[in-house]
Amino acid sequence: MDDSLRPTPERLMAWRHDLHRHPETAFEEYRTAARIAELLRQAGLEVVTGLGGGTGVVAILDGRHGVGRAIGLRADIDALDVEEANEVSHASTTPGKMHACGHDGHTTMLLGAACALAAAPDFAGRVHFIFQPAEESEGGGRVMVEEGLFERFPMEAVYGLHNWPGLAVGEAAVHDGPVMAAFDVFTLKLTGHGCHAAMPHLGRDTILAACQLVSQLQGLISRETPPHQSAVLSVTQFHGGDAFNVIPEAVELRGTLRCFDGELRAYLERRFREAIDSLAVFHGLSAALDYQSRYPATINTPMHAARCAEVLEALPGVGRVHRDLPPSMASEDFAFMLNERPGAYIWLGNGVDSAALHNPRYDFNDAIAPLGVTYWQALVRTLLND
Repeated sequence: MDDSLRPTPERLMAWRHDLHRHPETAFEEYRTAARIAELLRQAGLEVVTGLGGGTGVVAILDGRHGVGRAIGLRADIDALDVEEANEVSHASTTPGKMHACGHDGHTTMLLGAACALAAAPDFAGRVHFIFQPAEESEGGGRVMVEEGLFERFPMEAVYGLHNWPGLAVGEAAVHDGPVMAAFDVFTLKLTGHGCHAAMPHLGRDTILAACQLVSQLQGLISRETPPHQSAVLSVTQFHGGDAFNVIPEAVELRGTLRCFDGELRAYLERRFREAIDSLAVFHGLSAALDYQSRYPATINTPMHAARCAEVLEALPGVGRVHRDLPPSMASEDFAFMLNERPGAYIWLGNGVDSAALHNPRYDFNDAIAPLGVTYWQALVRTLLND
């Protein structure tokens, strides 16, 4: 291996800090993709660019022990529309954008593993290193699948990981089933008849109706969702009115609905629509709903999850592998890949003192990058040398 590509802790940090300084959001990760492709080619891998809407990258590595099975390893590469609050030397240089979810670290770990495995491909079969754009709400994983990821790069299983704040460095979590929730979003516009605030009887009060709806919708979770299943409905935006003395003509609500079970997801959407329709009739309003199903639930295949846990438990530097943590109600578009191929998605501890994901003070913990590189290498050698 070219010594400049050896994934030492110092080099991994340098790569990660460079990515962190130059964050790029969904389908605009051109510099990021170019840097990824440059390093992979220097390491001697076959590299395909221009995927997933234009900024996705896949690298291919064949083992030296001949023909065998093929697997995929995936990292997300995009940043978020968040203004960074960290005062560090590697802080974002792009106003309003930052790596607030650690995708810079995920990319760095997979790059390090690709370089290390390219130098010592002591396995049979093939590894596809998948660098996916636009994970944050825009469905880059879906786009890559729809563009023929698994037809163009045949593989029997696919694996991913995410850093996890609150989980100690050296700890990991592996779920046998659900890991992350399905993710739907909605925009609702209620239109009535505006009027003077002193004469509400002359109008149709959109504010009153919208407030009642926000409270009423929580009944879908507390009274219509089975207690043994998880679901969250959150109204996150409420826009309406410009004056103290005017009841506005229209109000707009936005939010999200999340759960794990597909049948429950369909039921809650139907009841959501029914609640809006009945409220609009009662208050004499018109309702325009834009409801979008974004991501399916991320659900591990038990057999593949077990293999990931075995690999983690054998790694030096891993103190504990949690097998019983509850899944997260956050979402992940790796779900689209797991819907097409079996596999598993693990959490790697980012530290108990880490700021939360999507927080302006979050920063990926460079101390876990070498562990991630080691995990990816061990997983490849374990799975492809059986």
